[in-house]
Amino acid sequence: MAERILFVCHANLCRSPMAEYLATGLLAHLPVTVVSAGTDAVEGRPMHPYAAEVAAGTGRDPEGFRSRRVDTRHLLDAALVLTASRHQRGRCVSLAPAALHRVFTLRQFGRLADLASPPETGTGEPVRAVVRAAAQARGRLQPAAPADDDLADPLGGELADFQRCAREIERCVLPVAALIDAAG
Repeated sequence: MAERILFVCHANLCRSPMAEYLATGLLAHLPVTVVSAGTDAVEGRPMHPYAAEVAAGTGRDPEGFRSRRVDTRHLLDAALVLTASRHQRGRCVSLAPAALHRVFTLRQFGRLADLASPPETGTGEPVRAVVRAAAQARGRLQPAAPADDDLADPLGGELADFQRCAREIERCVLPVAALIDAAG
């Protein structure tokens, strides 16, 4: 069974769906499933039009996307949970305390992945190996301002704001994908 990466934002309409689509493309060759949800999502809503435009640029059709609210099962089933903000990270940990060591903000985990040593290979669980490698790198990570962990919400902005957010997501996901690929 493929390991699961869960991206979480507020409404599951902008940041987490864009992250889902971008990461799915980067990890398509690995036994990893990428999904998204929102801490305050209304179930069944389509992606924001600008987010859908960004997602369509990955080569996957966003037309069938529907928002979903994160729940305890989603969090416990995920090998890695990457949130858009510290607030959402806190909400996820409150919902599933047992997932604490697998829940990070996307920006924080991207910095950790940049510093992490290549994880053990051939475990059959490359995402979990990357989480362990990132945890070991934590002591080498320079402190960051708390706001540096939050991914700005483009909601209410123009298409350029969504594209800027997508570039930041991709910048954070690339080192994570490289580590998973190395462990895979």
